[in-house]
Amino acid sequence: MRTFGKWLGRILLALAVAAVVVGLWKRDEITRLMAVNSLFAEDKIVSNFSHMDQAFLSTPVPRGNGPTAELSYGPEYVLPEQVDTWIEARDVTALVVLKDGAIVYENYFQGTQPEDRRISWSVAKSYLSALVGVLLDEGAIASLDDPVTQYAPSLTGTAYDGATIRNVLNMASGVVFDEDYLDKDSDINRMGRVIALGGELDTFTASLEERFTEPGSQWQYVSIDTHVIGMVVRGATERSVPDLLGEKIIAPMGLEYEPYYLTDGAGVAFVLGGLNLTTRDYARMGQMFLQEGRYNGQQIVPADWVEASTAPSAPTAPDAIRYGYQWWIPKGAIEGEFMARGVYGQYIYINRAAGVVIATNAADRRFRDAGVSEQNVATFRQIADALKEN
Repeated sequence: MRTFGKWLGRILLALAVAAVVVGLWKRDEITRLMAVNSLFAEDKIVSNFSHMDQAFLSTPVPRGNGPTAELSYGPEYVLPEQVDTWIEARDVTALVVLKDGAIVYENYFQGTQPEDRRISWSVAKSYLSALVGVLLDEGAIASLDDPVTQYAPSLTGTAYDGATIRNVLNMASGVVFDEDYLDKDSDINRMGRVIALGGELDTFTASLEERFTEPGSQWQYVSIDTHVIGMVVRGATERSVPDLLGEKIIAPMGLEYEPYYLTDGAGVAFVLGGLNLTTRDYARMGQMFLQEGRYNGQQIVPADWVEASTAPSAPTAPDAIRYGYQWWIPKGAIEGEFMARGVYGQYIYINRAAGVVIATNAADRRFRDAGVSEQNVATFRQIADALKEN
């Protein structure tokens, strides 16, 4: 019996040592998985959204060595009381309003700071779209009607075989992808665990085999379509998206702080939602698109791409919110009114007629509640209308 006890003790000790070794070996992966599981927790979400690089793999987007583009301050704008109520209700963490290129309102909430580089979520999609427009103009991408497999051959035989670049830009690939953030087993949450555990998004994307309709026939918001755009960009140029975005978009804009992307285990940028910038720098992006791609004294994005990408070209349902090439066009939009939008309340809103850009970040855990998106747009319009009259 004593011999058995010694034997059992040694086995338990060996298992304990093995657990410690595995824990140390996989410490980073375990930490990231825990971060994913608590990312949207009520007591952590605000801090998490301003410090995503503390929990996930990341890579810088080079801003270059040029000076920061001036972002001057205009006459201070006092928000209507209704906007103050909206800020509190929607857990807004930052709000920057530009009128004719000058800051007329800027404020930060819930302990956040101006220099915080905040997670963009799907606002990042509009940045990648801008990069596609530059590469198309330069000839690196020959045509939007080229099949994605021409540039990303690993997608041959997958659900994306037969889809064109235009299809994925329009979110009209027809690929089945469950984007329910509240379902832990949804595709979007499985993808999050792939990133946390150091997996590869290219492999994850190539594993998708099912389509609900033919490419180009129906719009359905499928975030993984944007990763395919990233694969196309990498295949067309043999360069990384962070390097290209830095060179073609970020450096010419003269941002205040160097952005960064979250990455997967292979170092590939999480282009569908992993870009992190300050709110003032998000506002700069909006001002550049308000000015038809021109900013900091130069034409950064071709004007015809700005027009094409923000036009409602996707096959959306009648009377629904409309969509372009990774840009949103709200219901009832006037000419020159469009926006980039991300989950939990991230927006870049452009209203060209009013000369207004609104950049806002939030940690709104109720962003999917009925009427919230419409309320957000109504608030932006209220601000723009008031400033237009001034």
